[in-house]
Amino acid sequence: MPETTPEPPRNPQPWENGWAPDTSRAPGTRRLWLAGVLALATVVACVTAITVMDNGTDDRSRASGDPSSTSSATVPGLISFATPSMTGTTAPSGKSGLSSAQPTKSSAPGPQGSESAPAESTKSPSPHGSSSSHPKPTSTWRSVRSVNYPDRYWHVSGGYVKLDPVRGSESREDSTFKVVKGLANSSCYSFATHDGKYLRHRNFILLADRNDGSSLFKQDATFCPRTSSYSGAVMLESVNYPGRFLRHQNFQLKLDTFQNSSLYLADSAFRLVDGLA
Repeated sequence: MPETTPEPPRNPQPWENGWAPDTSRAPGTRRLWLAGVLALATVVACVTAITVMDNGTDDRSRASGDPSSTSSATVPGLISFATPSMTGTTAPSGKSGLSSAQPTKSSAPGPQGSESAPAESTKSPSPHGSSSSHPKPTSTWRSVRSVNYPDRYWHVSGGYVKLDPVRGSESREDSTFKVVKGLANSSCYSFATHDGKYLRHRNFILLADRNDGSSLFKQDATFCPRTSSYSGAVMLESVNYPGRFLRHQNFQLKLDTFQNSSLYLADSAFRLVDGLA
């Protein structure tokens, strides 16, 4: 048999065609690069997601109008400590944070009746207020007591009406009047005495006088009740001199033009009480 000669390899070795393997790069380097790129992409994706969620929380907080939400917004999933709220209510003014009522000062009345009025109400009456809120008078015996001198009553003394304290039975009789419908206006008041006289004003001074039947007398003896700034009291306005009210001055009853002062409001406020006699 003929001797068989082995064929040379068809693919020459690298060193035979001039190519040599790259020994500067370790095996698996490409895989490491891919893993690094993948890890970096993951981190970037997580940061992006956190930023988007954080911005969404801020937008919702701003939309709700809660200033404390924006200042305390934290990354979801992290523990945050509470921040004191800055939107608490302000304590009311006054001592120790409490509102306190102002005390009213009561001063002793002066010897001439020009005392300071006690502050029972801050409401001022209208000089021409309606008398419809007051009941129409009936034939009832009444006494008229001062608001700022509660121990003094209208009292006929020497023909004139003064503001006096009660002294004996005769004083009680002269301090009690029959309240009837107004002689000039049935919705107003007239005051009759025990001896048949009526209280009227003359030269703006209140006195007791006989009814002469004249129109002037009827008007002078008629007074309309108006709302007072003192509870349970009335102001009495003249029929023929609108804007003038009965008041005491130096303990004398007179008609005086309306004044929006505490002294005037007190001097012109009276309470109709049960008759003393």
